[in-house]
Order: sequence, then structure tokens, then C-alpha cells
Amino acid sequence: MGYLKRKLATVRPRVLMRYRQYAMKHYDPSVGLTIPPQIRDRYRAVLGWNAKGVDSLADRLVFREFGNDDFNVNEIFKQNNPDVFFDSAVLSALIGSCCFVYVSSADDSARLQVIEASNATGVIDPITGLLTEGYAVLQRDDDDNPILEAYFTPDETWYYPKGGEPYSIVNPVGIPLLVPVIHRPDAVRPFGRSRITRSGMYYQLYAKRTLERADITAEFYSYPQKYILGMDPDAEQMDTWKATVSSLLRIDKDDEGGHPVVGQFTTASMSPFTEQLKTAAAGFAGEMGLTLDDLGFASDNPSSVEAIKASHENLRLAGRKAQRSFGSGLLNVAYVSACLRDGYHYLRKQFVNTTVKWEPLFEADANTLTLIGDGAIKLNQALPGYVTGETIRDLTGVAGNPSAVPAESEAASDE
Repeated sequence: MGYLKRKLATVRPRVLMRYRQYAMKHYDPSVGLTIPPQIRDRYRAVLGWNAKGVDSLADRLVFREFGNDDFNVNEIFKQNNPDVFFDSAVLSALIGSCCFVYVSSADDSARLQVIEASNATGVIDPITGLLTEGYAVLQRDDDDNPILEAYFTPDETWYYPKGGEPYSIVNPVGIPLLVPVIHRPDAVRPFGRSRITRSGMYYQLYAKRTLERADITAEFYSYPQKYILGMDPDAEQMDTWKATVSSLLRIDKDDEGGHPVVGQFTTASMSPFTEQLKTAAAGFAGEMGLTLDDLGFASDNPSSVEAIKASHENLRLAGRKAQRSFGSGLLNVAYVSACLRDGYHYLRKQFVNTTVKWEPLFEADANTLTLIGDGAIKLNQALPGYVTGETIRDLTGVAGNPSAVPAESEAASDE
């Protein structure tokens, strides 16, 4: 447990930093050579591109159900507020690279609680994706200090309340009741990678600096600086505010008939800042698989659904990868929950036929439905019954009559 506490202490700051990035509360140090820090602090910029990059993917990952549900695990998730549970798990894993689901007993079922990566860690089995031991902070006080900690082992779960005696509960499952749900794991990073990348954070910081400089420059752009040459030192001092907003200034000649020359400094153009901001937006969009339209740079012509899909090809690929990653973790959650509910250690290979079904990443419009319908007719003409109602739902997300059977072609009927 001591090792896991030290491990969590090393990764917790990075996870909390990404949560601050998502909440638009991260403080970026002032960087610049010409603008004084006290002036820059007055024009501190706030930008939500990283939040947009996470939400654009999280909002498209909609869990539907478990297919081939031989162990009735769908009922477990229905009893755990699935509309909030799945969205919370997906969003937390995209921000922190992973999240953990704490499984506990509750009225002949299983209770599921999502714990973010800043409050839990463990030793992962690279084969199954389950933990061999785990540690989690289940509750913190207002000062962010742990008041209830838990240590998970295959045989029992130990609880450590602050100021109280530790106690343990027997684990009948034989698997630690802390299950990771990981985004994009690999051999180097078994706990995955965050959607908020270092490159994305750089482009957002680059854009924020551009906005701050543009905001400061706009002050001089709105009220250009003026000057007077040849003013008599003994002349009455002119009010600077009056010189700025007055539409007509009167300056008399001196005794010798001379008069001062009034001029105005050339104002800085705002165009370079606009181009610089668009450059940052293009870099961030390429990093996240978005388009400039997603970041507020509207195009002249509205795009069709097919054009939007084509422009979001990288986002679609990222979504499919996330579905595979999260599907494995959610299947492990279902496996451990079923074992705890039934009080029996099932073999993991008994769950290989259970699949995770997601809604389509892009909702189908009328044109898409027509194209899919034509394709289904042609496929069923070549192979009668090849495309079923379940296949159509997987492609379109439209829940029709589940007992519908594709009509056979005339050629097949004649035969």
C-alpha cells in the first residue's frame, strides 16, 4: 500500500493539471519581452479549446448495451444510473487517461462508483487489464486531505478511515474490486494517454498569449497616441483626456506668430493577431481531429452531413479507437460486478462472447438512411438475410422493430 500511495502522489499533479485545463482554471506563467507582467495580468485570457477537444469526442461515445448478455449484466448497470455512470467514466478517462470503477455489494447486486485517476492507482495485469492490487482515496475533506482510503487485494478489501481503526471486508470474487477503464493503452503506457496532449496545451497557450497581446494592443488601437511639436514650455498644460476625446482642439499662435505641430502616431494593425490566432487554431484542430468550424472560425458555406464526416475522419478514427479501449474496460467492470453479485468467481473466458455495443459516432440523416437502405437491399439480393435489423441499427442508430426480417429478392423467391 505504501508503494501505491507514493505512485499516486507522483501522477496526481499531472492529472489535476489536466482537470484544470479542462475547467479553464489552469494558470499559465506570463511569457513575453515587451509587455510588463502587471499589464499582462490585467488582460489574462481564458480559452476552452482543450475542453472542446475532450467534449467533442466524449459526447459522441454513447454506450448502448452489452450484447450476448449471458450473465444479465445489463441489469447491474441499469441499477447504477447508466445515463450518468457511462458519461462520467468516459469523460474522466479522456481527461486523466484512465479512471477506476469501485465495485461494492448492494442489495443482491453491485454498486458502481467512478473514481478519477487522481484518486486511485494500482498494479495492472497487462494480459487481462485487471488489477492485481489497487489503492484508492474514497473520500477527501474540504482541504483535499484523505479521510477514507481503501486497499484492494484479491482476497479482501482494507479500509482506513482517518482517525479510526482499519477494518477489512472479505472479497469473494478473487479479483480486486477496483477496475480500470483506460483510454488508448499500449505497452509503454499501460494506463493509457490523455486526450489533452502536450501539443494541445501548447497551442491553447499560444492562442491565449495572442489574445492577451491583441487585447492590450486594442487599447492603443481605440485611442491612438497623439503628439505636439514645438509647444511653448510656458503654455498652459492641456488635459490629456480632453485631447483624446475632443473633436476640435484650439491651439493659439505665440507672440512671434509660430504655432505647434499636432500629429498622431500610426496605430498598430489587428490583422497579424487574427492570422496568428487562426494559425494556433489550425494546429490545435489538427491535433484533436477537429475543424476550424468547431473552434469558432465559421466557413462561408454550410457543410452537409457527409462533408462533416469527411472533415472529421481523424475524429472518427479516434472515436473508434476509444470505443475499443473503453469496451474492454467496461467488460471487465461487468465481469467483476457479476462475480460479486453472484458470489462466485466465474472464469473470464466465460465472458468472451459478451460484446459492448455503442451508438454510431455520427447520427444518420435522411440521405445516409437512403444510402444504407440501398446498400442493404443489394447485399441481401446477393446474400439473402445477410443484413439484419441489428446491423442496420449499428450503422444508423435507429431502433426499429427488432423482429423485422429483410425481404428476399425476387430472384431468390423464384428459385
